Amino acid sequence: MPLREQLERLIDDMVTRGVRYDDAQREFEKRFIQHVLARTDGNLCKAADALGMHRNTLSRKISEYRLRRSA
Repeated sequence: MPLREQLERLIDDMVTRGVRYDDAQREFEKRFIQHVLARTDGNLCKAADALGMHRNTLSRKISEYRLRRSA
């Protein structure tokens, strides 16, 4: 199934279940960051580069979401 179709189904399901936009956005960002941290073995510089954000911003988000660098 194409990614766009999977995304449409996910969004439809979330809207049907009453998931709020802010909650969906927060959860997506948290999981995206977790995934990139795991792929970079917790290396902040590499993860920040892959995410397209400054290392300080990533550090703040890791604290905000209470993530572990070594996933």
